[in-house]
Amino acid sequence: MSSLLREEMQRVLFRPAKQRLVEFIEIEEPSPGRHFLCVSAAKKAVVQLSIVGCQVSETSIKSGSKRTQTKRSSIQDCYRRTEIWSLQDLNLVDGRDPDVDDPCFLLHFDKVRTVTAISCSAKYAFVRALVALSDQHCQRSLNLRNFDWTYIKPTSFYSNRGDCVVLSQICFYAFNLVCLSMCPVPLDA
Repeated sequence: MSSLLREEMQRVLFRPAKQRLVEFIEIEEPSPGRHFLCVSAAKKAVVQLSIVGCQVSETSIKSGSKRTQTKRSSIQDCYRRTEIWSLQDLNLVDGRDPDVDDPCFLLHFDKVRTVTAISCSAKYAFVRALVALSDQHCQRSLNLRNFDWTYIKPTSFYSNRGDCVVLSQICFYAFNLVCLSMCPVPLDA
């Protein structure tokens, strides 16, 4: 599903602006419809963050052969950027509390923008993409606060493969706990 959304947003919003959609996550907003936080890059190393709203509208399409014309209804998504910022203007990304599974985080531009992702893993995936783009295009490290660094910058043992790394780390730790719990404990003192 997300690959279809990525292709559709790339075709409708970013390709006409000569940009490439790098990463996006679904976010919760008070206004109706679906909303996404997107990061895109242009050829001139301009990286933008944008809030994209998706309103569903009903349209009627004529279909059928030449003899019979029938109308059928289809749902068409309409994507619009509601807010746009430059990555250069991003001063700080605040995860609020690294010890709590909280999908909310703060983007500090001239003003602070609160963003609530649909999951904590989506929040970390987006921040990993921001860190990589900031290192690559802005030649500066992104200021991060209140994030668990093991999920942002993997250790040398693990490569940066996103959520698969997080899942494999959890499985590795769980396997170790199971193995340790099965070890016999000597009762002699």
